[in-house]
Amino acid sequence: MSGPDTERAPSSATATLEQARSHARAQAGARSGTGPTLPASDATDLPTAVEPSLVLWDETVAVGGYTARRLPHDAVLRIEDLEGDACAQLLVYNAHNTSERLNVADTVKVQWQAYLGPGSLLLSDMGRSLMTVVEDTSGGHDCLCGASNRRGNEQRYGDGSASGPSPNARDLLALGGLKHGLARVDIGPNINLFRRVVVGADGALHLAAPPDPSPAGRAAHVHLRADLDVLVVVANTPHVLDDDPIYAGGTIRLTAWQGSPGAPDPQKSPDELTPERARAYLNTADHRRELEG
Repeated sequence: MSGPDTERAPSSATATLEQARSHARAQAGARSGTGPTLPASDATDLPTAVEPSLVLWDETVAVGGYTARRLPHDAVLRIEDLEGDACAQLLVYNAHNTSERLNVADTVKVQWQAYLGPGSLLLSDMGRSLMTVVEDTSGGHDCLCGASNRRGNEQRYGDGSASGPSPNARDLLALGGLKHGLARVDIGPNINLFRRVVVGADGALHLAAPPDPSPAGRAAHVHLRADLDVLVVVANTPHVLDDDPIYAGGTIRLTAWQGSPGAPDPQKSPDELTPERARAYLNTADHRRELEG
Protein backbone atom coordinates (compact mmCIF):
# COMPACT_ATOMS: atom_id res chain seq x y z
CA MET A 1 0.00 0.00 0.00
CA SER A 2 1.22 3.43 -0.82
CA GLY A 3 2.24 5.64 2.03
CA PRO A 4 1.21 9.25 2.44
CA ASP A 5 4.40 10.47 0.80
CA THR A 6 4.25 8.06 -2.15
CA GLU A 7 3.44 9.75 -5.46
CA ARG A 8 0.49 8.00 -7.10
CA ALA A 9 0.88 7.05 -10.75
CA PRO A 10 -1.91 8.15 -13.07
CA SER A 11 -4.45 5.35 -13.32
CA SER A 12 -5.66 6.22 -16.80
CA ALA A 13 -4.89 8.26 -19.86
CA THR A 14 -7.17 11.02 -18.53
CA ALA A 15 -5.99 11.09 -14.92
CA THR A 16 -4.39 14.54 -15.17
CA LEU A 17 -5.72 17.78 -16.54
CA GLU A 18 -3.19 17.76 -19.37
CA GLN A 19 -4.01 14.16 -20.32
CA ALA A 20 -7.76 14.80 -20.21
CA ARG A 21 -7.36 17.88 -22.39
CA SER A 22 -5.22 16.03 -24.92
CA HIS A 23 -7.68 13.14 -25.01
CA ALA A 24 -10.63 15.48 -25.55
CA ARG A 25 -8.90 17.43 -28.31
CA ALA A 26 -7.95 14.20 -30.08
CA GLN A 27 -11.66 13.55 -30.63
CA ALA A 28 -12.09 16.74 -32.66
CA GLY A 29 -12.29 14.95 -35.99
CA ALA A 30 -14.41 12.04 -34.80
CA ARG A 31 -18.09 11.73 -35.66
CA SER A 32 -20.76 10.10 -33.56
CA GLY A 33 -23.40 7.87 -35.10
CA THR A 34 -26.08 10.31 -33.93
CA GLY A 35 -26.25 14.01 -33.19
CA PRO A 36 -26.12 17.20 -35.26
CA THR A 37 -24.02 17.85 -38.35
CA LEU A 38 -21.92 20.95 -37.74
CA PRO A 39 -21.90 23.03 -39.78
CA ALA A 40 -25.23 21.95 -41.23
CA SER A 41 -23.93 22.72 -44.74
CA ASP A 42 -21.67 19.65 -44.39
CA ALA A 43 -24.73 17.38 -44.53
CA THR A 44 -24.65 14.72 -47.23
CA ASP A 45 -27.23 12.52 -48.97
CA LEU A 46 -29.61 15.45 -49.30
CA PRO A 47 -32.87 15.42 -51.25
CA THR A 48 -32.56 16.21 -54.94
CA ALA A 49 -32.19 19.93 -55.70
CA VAL A 50 -31.34 20.88 -52.09
CA GLU A 51 -28.07 22.80 -52.10
CA PRO A 52 -25.84 22.24 -49.04
CA SER A 53 -25.60 26.01 -48.55
CA LEU A 54 -29.37 26.13 -47.91
CA VAL A 55 -29.33 23.51 -45.13
CA LEU A 56 -30.26 24.99 -41.76
CA TRP A 57 -30.29 21.85 -39.62
CA ASP A 58 -29.22 18.24 -39.96
CA GLU A 59 -29.38 15.85 -37.03
CA THR A 60 -29.93 12.17 -36.29
CA VAL A 61 -31.72 11.10 -33.11
CA ALA A 62 -31.58 7.55 -31.76
CA VAL A 63 -34.44 5.92 -29.88
CA GLY A 64 -34.62 7.45 -26.42
CA GLY A 65 -33.39 10.83 -27.66
CA TYR A 66 -34.87 14.25 -28.36
CA THR A 67 -34.11 17.52 -30.07
CA ALA A 68 -35.57 20.99 -30.62
CA ARG A 69 -34.96 23.72 -33.15
CA ARG A 70 -36.34 27.06 -34.25
CA LEU A 71 -37.03 27.32 -37.99
CA PRO A 72 -37.97 30.34 -40.13
CA HIS A 73 -41.15 30.48 -42.17
CA ASP A 74 -40.94 28.76 -45.58
CA ALA A 75 -38.24 26.39 -44.29
CA VAL A 76 -38.87 22.75 -45.15
CA LEU A 77 -38.25 20.09 -42.51
CA ARG A 78 -37.67 16.52 -43.64
CA ILE A 79 -38.05 13.83 -40.96
CA GLU A 80 -36.92 10.35 -41.97
CA ASP A 81 -37.56 6.97 -40.37
CA LEU A 82 -34.15 5.57 -41.26
CA GLU A 83 -34.68 1.96 -40.18
CA GLY A 84 -38.42 1.56 -40.58
CA ASP A 85 -39.31 1.25 -36.90
CA ALA A 86 -39.29 4.78 -35.52
CA CYS A 87 -42.00 6.75 -33.76
CA ALA A 88 -41.25 10.47 -33.70
CA GLN A 89 -43.29 12.56 -31.26
CA LEU A 90 -43.78 16.04 -32.70
CA LEU A 91 -44.77 19.35 -31.11
CA VAL A 92 -44.81 22.72 -32.90
CA TYR A 93 -45.02 26.27 -31.49
CA ASN A 94 -45.23 29.78 -32.87
CA ALA A 95 -41.65 30.89 -32.29
CA HIS A 96 -42.71 34.49 -31.55
CA ASN A 97 -45.41 33.49 -29.07
CA THR A 98 -45.03 29.96 -27.74
CA SER A 99 -48.41 30.15 -26.01
CA GLU A 100 -49.70 29.49 -29.53
CA ARG A 101 -48.96 25.87 -30.25
CA LEU A 102 -50.07 22.79 -32.12
CA ASN A 103 -53.67 21.88 -31.35
CA VAL A 104 -54.08 18.24 -32.34
CA ALA A 105 -57.83 18.23 -31.70
CA ASP A 106 -58.40 21.18 -34.05
CA THR A 107 -55.97 19.72 -36.59
CA VAL A 108 -58.22 16.65 -36.78
CA LYS A 109 -61.70 18.10 -36.47
CA VAL A 110 -61.32 21.27 -38.53
CA GLN A 111 -59.98 19.26 -41.48
CA TRP A 112 -62.51 16.44 -41.04
CA GLN A 113 -59.70 13.90 -41.11
CA ALA A 114 -57.80 12.03 -38.39
CA TYR A 115 -55.16 10.73 -40.79
CA LEU A 116 -52.61 13.25 -42.00
CA GLY A 117 -51.20 13.26 -45.50
CA PRO A 118 -50.00 15.66 -48.21
CA GLY A 119 -51.90 18.94 -47.97
CA SER A 120 -52.77 18.53 -44.29
CA LEU A 121 -52.15 21.51 -42.03
CA LEU A 122 -50.81 21.41 -38.48
CA LEU A 123 -53.19 23.91 -36.93
CA SER A 124 -52.60 26.06 -33.88
CA ASP A 125 -55.10 26.82 -31.14
CA MET A 126 -55.61 30.20 -32.84
CA GLY A 127 -56.78 28.85 -36.18
CA ARG A 128 -53.49 29.35 -38.00
CA SER A 129 -51.35 26.91 -39.96
CA LEU A 130 -48.04 26.35 -38.22
CA MET A 131 -46.80 23.81 -40.78
CA THR A 132 -48.11 22.05 -43.88
CA VAL A 133 -47.45 18.44 -44.90
CA VAL A 134 -46.08 18.87 -48.43
CA GLU A 135 -44.76 15.34 -48.97
CA ASP A 136 -45.29 12.03 -47.20
CA THR A 137 -44.16 8.49 -48.06
CA SER A 138 -44.81 6.89 -44.68
CA GLY A 139 -48.42 5.83 -45.10
CA GLY A 140 -49.66 7.00 -41.73
CA HIS A 141 -49.26 9.14 -38.64
CA ASP A 142 -51.10 9.06 -35.31
CA CYS A 143 -53.07 12.05 -34.00
CA LEU A 144 -55.05 10.08 -31.41
CA CYS A 145 -52.83 8.49 -28.76
CA GLY A 146 -50.39 11.12 -27.52
CA ALA A 147 -47.08 10.39 -25.80
CA SER A 148 -45.87 7.86 -23.27
CA ASN A 149 -45.36 8.96 -19.65
CA ARG A 150 -43.07 7.89 -16.84
CA ARG A 151 -45.58 5.72 -15.00
CA GLY A 152 -46.51 3.79 -18.14
CA ASN A 153 -42.89 3.17 -19.07
CA GLU A 154 -42.07 2.01 -15.56
CA GLN A 155 -44.88 -0.53 -15.75
CA ARG A 156 -43.81 -1.75 -19.18
CA TYR A 157 -40.01 -1.53 -19.11
CA GLY A 158 -39.15 -1.18 -15.42
CA ASP A 159 -37.85 2.38 -15.76
CA GLY A 160 -39.39 5.48 -17.27
CA SER A 161 -37.09 8.26 -16.10
CA ALA A 162 -35.73 10.74 -18.61
CA SER A 163 -32.12 9.72 -17.88
CA GLY A 164 -32.78 5.98 -17.65
CA PRO A 165 -32.59 3.22 -20.26
CA SER A 166 -36.23 3.63 -21.34
CA PRO A 167 -37.13 7.33 -21.15
CA ASN A 168 -40.73 8.40 -21.69
CA ALA A 169 -41.76 10.78 -24.45
CA ARG A 170 -43.41 13.46 -22.31
CA ASP A 171 -40.28 13.99 -20.23
CA LEU A 172 -38.10 14.13 -23.34
CA LEU A 173 -40.40 16.67 -24.98
CA ALA A 174 -40.31 18.72 -21.79
CA LEU A 175 -36.49 18.66 -21.85
CA GLY A 176 -36.46 19.80 -25.46
CA GLY A 177 -38.87 22.62 -24.69
CA LEU A 178 -36.95 23.64 -21.57
CA LYS A 179 -33.93 24.52 -23.70
CA HIS A 180 -36.10 27.10 -25.47
CA GLY A 181 -37.75 28.61 -22.42
CA LEU A 182 -40.81 26.36 -22.20
CA ALA A 183 -42.17 24.76 -19.04
CA ARG A 184 -43.84 21.41 -18.50
CA VAL A 185 -47.24 23.10 -18.65
CA ASP A 186 -46.43 23.97 -22.29
CA ILE A 187 -46.16 20.29 -23.30
CA GLY A 188 -49.52 19.44 -24.85
CA PRO A 189 -50.82 16.61 -27.02
CA ASN A 190 -48.47 15.62 -29.82
CA ILE A 191 -48.52 13.88 -33.19
CA ASN A 192 -46.76 10.51 -33.51
CA LEU A 193 -45.06 10.38 -36.89
CA PHE A 194 -44.57 7.09 -38.77
CA ARG A 195 -46.95 5.00 -36.66
CA ARG A 196 -50.50 4.57 -37.92
CA VAL A 197 -53.30 3.96 -35.43
CA VAL A 198 -56.66 2.73 -36.66
CA VAL A 199 -60.01 2.80 -34.90
CA GLY A 200 -61.73 -0.58 -34.74
CA ALA A 201 -65.44 -1.20 -35.17
CA ASP A 202 -65.71 -1.38 -31.39
CA GLY A 203 -64.04 2.01 -30.98
CA ALA A 204 -60.77 0.54 -29.70
CA LEU A 205 -57.47 1.93 -30.96
CA HIS A 206 -55.04 -0.44 -32.68
CA LEU A 207 -51.43 0.17 -33.69
CA ALA A 208 -50.88 -0.88 -37.30
CA ALA A 209 -47.70 -2.66 -38.31
CA PRO A 210 -45.02 -0.42 -39.83
CA PRO A 211 -45.20 -0.33 -43.64
CA ASP A 212 -42.76 -2.39 -45.68
CA PRO A 213 -39.65 -0.55 -46.87
CA SER A 214 -40.03 1.21 -50.18
CA PRO A 215 -38.93 -0.76 -53.26
CA ALA A 216 -36.09 1.70 -53.76
CA GLY A 217 -34.86 1.01 -50.26
CA ARG A 218 -35.27 4.62 -49.19
CA ALA A 219 -36.35 5.55 -45.70
CA ALA A 220 -39.93 6.69 -45.21
CA HIS A 221 -40.09 10.43 -44.77
CA VAL A 222 -42.39 13.38 -44.32
CA HIS A 223 -41.75 16.97 -45.45
CA LEU A 224 -43.26 19.78 -43.39
CA ARG A 225 -43.19 23.40 -44.59
CA ALA A 226 -43.10 26.07 -41.88
CA ASP A 227 -45.91 28.55 -42.52
CA LEU A 228 -44.78 30.73 -39.60
CA ASP A 229 -41.51 31.02 -37.71
CA VAL A 230 -41.80 27.90 -35.58
CA LEU A 231 -40.18 26.03 -32.73
CA VAL A 232 -40.13 22.30 -33.40
CA VAL A 233 -39.67 19.81 -30.54
CA VAL A 234 -39.19 16.11 -31.36
CA ALA A 235 -38.69 13.00 -29.23
CA ASN A 236 -38.00 9.48 -30.49
CA THR A 237 -39.52 6.74 -28.30
CA PRO A 238 -41.68 3.63 -28.76
CA HIS A 239 -45.36 4.32 -29.39
CA VAL A 240 -47.58 4.20 -26.31
CA LEU A 241 -49.52 1.26 -27.84
CA ASP A 242 -46.39 -0.68 -28.81
CA ASP A 243 -46.63 -3.98 -26.92
CA ASP A 244 -43.01 -5.01 -27.46
CA PRO A 245 -41.55 -5.65 -23.97
CA ILE A 246 -38.18 -4.45 -25.25
CA TYR A 247 -37.59 -0.70 -25.47
CA ALA A 248 -36.60 -0.48 -29.11
CA GLY A 249 -37.06 1.65 -32.19
CA GLY A 250 -35.33 3.14 -35.19
CA THR A 251 -33.20 6.22 -35.63
CA ILE A 252 -34.70 9.35 -37.17
CA ARG A 253 -32.98 12.02 -39.22
CA LEU A 254 -34.13 15.63 -39.32
CA THR A 255 -32.95 17.88 -42.12
CA ALA A 256 -34.23 21.41 -42.68
CA TRP A 257 -33.44 23.80 -45.47
CA GLN A 258 -34.51 27.27 -46.48
CA GLY A 259 -37.21 26.92 -49.11
CA SER A 260 -38.82 29.40 -51.46
CA PRO A 261 -42.01 31.17 -50.35
CA GLY A 262 -44.67 28.64 -51.19
CA ALA A 263 -47.73 28.94 -48.98
CA PRO A 264 -50.84 28.72 -51.19
CA ASP A 265 -52.74 31.94 -51.65
CA PRO A 266 -56.35 31.04 -50.84
CA GLN A 267 -57.60 33.99 -52.86
CA LYS A 268 -55.85 32.77 -56.02
CA SER A 269 -56.33 29.00 -55.76
CA PRO A 270 -59.63 28.36 -53.96
CA ASP A 271 -60.28 25.18 -55.94
CA GLU A 272 -57.12 23.58 -54.55
CA LEU A 273 -58.05 24.08 -50.90
CA THR A 274 -60.94 23.17 -48.67
CA PRO A 275 -62.74 26.17 -47.12
CA GLU A 276 -61.29 25.25 -43.71
CA ARG A 277 -57.71 25.19 -44.96
CA ALA A 278 -58.18 28.37 -46.96
CA ARG A 279 -59.37 30.15 -43.81
CA ALA A 280 -56.37 28.89 -41.84
CA TYR A 281 -54.00 30.22 -44.51
CA LEU A 282 -55.76 33.59 -44.47
CA ASN A 283 -55.32 33.74 -40.69
CA THR A 284 -51.65 32.79 -41.08
CA ALA A 285 -50.97 35.38 -43.77
CA ASP A 286 -52.65 38.08 -41.66
CA HIS A 287 -50.49 37.17 -38.68
CA ARG A 288 -47.31 37.28 -40.75
CA ARG A 289 -48.23 40.75 -41.98
CA GLU A 290 -48.76 41.79 -38.38
CA LEU A 291 -45.34 40.48 -37.36
CA GLU A 292 -43.62 42.12 -40.33
CA GLY A 293 -45.56 45.38 -39.99
